[in-house]
Amino acid sequence: MQTISENLKSDLIRVAGLLADAARIETLRYFRTTNLGLENKETDSFDPVTIADRAAEKAMRDILALERPDDAILGEEFGRKPGTSGLEWVLDPIDGTRGYMSGSPTWGVLIAVSNHDGPIYGIIDQPYIGERFSGGWGQAHSVGPLGTSAIKTRSTKTLDQATIFTTFPEVGTAAEAAAFRRVAEKCRLTRYGTDCYAYALLAAGQIDLVIEAGLNAYDIQGPIAVVQGAGGILTNWQGGPVHDGGQGIAAANPDIYQQALKLLNAG
Repeated sequence: MQTISENLKSDLIRVAGLLADAARIETLRYFRTTNLGLENKETDSFDPVTIADRAAEKAMRDILALERPDDAILGEEFGRKPGTSGLEWVLDPIDGTRGYMSGSPTWGVLIAVSNHDGPIYGIIDQPYIGERFSGGWGQAHSVGPLGTSAIKTRSTKTLDQATIFTTFPEVGTAAEAAAFRRVAEKCRLTRYGTDCYAYALLAAGQIDLVIEAGLNAYDIQGPIAVVQGAGGILTNWQGGPVHDGGQGIAAANPDIYQQALKLLNAG
């Protein structure tokens, strides 16, 4: 495992904050306006992109070019830029573009910095609400309308007391949807939507499980760092790393994680 010096940690946190600040400006510039420049990236499905997605990612890339020019970058809109430092910034300028274009405030900006082991620090930022969740190196914090505080996942022990989230009721394939339902049927409360904001709620101790499929690296690396920093677990459905995307399960603690994982793989 790569050792990160305190000076480097401080610089990565500082730069991540600059990126989130810049993305806030660009995303709020277009939010709830008629000037979204909406396009569909797919031919056989709806995968929207707006002018704000591209402007926010460009603003973040411009900062990295000045502050961390040797680091690699992977972004949803402009792909991968190679680097030589062994670190990579993984950027999703708007996670939840469907929500963004609908005026919902639960989309977010996702930022992670990763090494060969996966994400080491991340941010989930919600510009409109003014909330920022950050995590890495065994710690996590939130900053927002209620102030600044350390955050920690909660200790719910059984699924019948748990709240579970996923973004889309379809989840993914028919088999993946069936696996999700096996878990959800055992939980006290099931909620849909919110995209990356669900992971922030889990890290902040408000919910217990987030289960999704069809993830990309830029969808999940920021949440991994925040959830793990708050004491939670985020893996694929087999219990392995998920930082390259695929099927993801986030859990508040090992008890709830093991119960959910068993049901996911019971089909």
